[in-house]
Amino acid sequence: MERIAAARCFRGMEVKARSSVKPSGSYVGNPGPDSGIEPRAYAERPIDAGADIGHVHLKAADLERIKAFYVGILGFGVMVELPGALFLGAGGYHHTLGFNTWESKDGAPPPPGATGLYHVAIRYPTRASLGDALRRLRDASWPIDGFNDHGTHEAIYLRDSEENGLELCWDRPPEEWARDAEGHLTFANRRLDLAGLLREGLEESEP
Repeated sequence: MERIAAARCFRGMEVKARSSVKPSGSYVGNPGPDSGIEPRAYAERPIDAGADIGHVHLKAADLERIKAFYVGILGFGVMVELPGALFLGAGGYHHTLGFNTWESKDGAPPPPGATGLYHVAIRYPTRASLGDALRRLRDASWPIDGFNDHGTHEAIYLRDSEENGLELCWDRPPEEWARDAEGHLTFANRRLDLAGLLREGLEESEP
């Protein structure tokens, strides 16, 4: 996906905040075996259905630069800060993201063609909260790589302040996930309703 400037994407899409936004919870859990969603292949000894990614811990070059993006723009809270390490979370969780400079202070991102992390996905609990994230990026004129509606979830793709791949996403309810006759998931590749997402949870500006 071609990288595009946020300012160009968001031009003419001004919105006004509601006076109050209903708070929402955080993690809603995996759909579980009763959802009717069937893996295309099973492990001989399947993992517990409730297993999930608890947090991602990344090497960093500059923790102040990390903090300016994840705290200053996206709004994460600083849960723990140590010499050479930073732990960020939301909703009181101990940490969703960890960063350290123990072996990487002032280092460079991995070169193209290297193996490793493709992106980290930050899942928002509601479409309105994803819309809020999009407005934060717009207000900061942060560059966006692309957008997609996968059917199962809506996604915004970008890179953080140290060129780590990042996906901001919201899951549709599992009963809305497209699947074939055997219950296997099928991903879509639809154009994201960007204007609608920007308005989600807000009132449109008066003409």
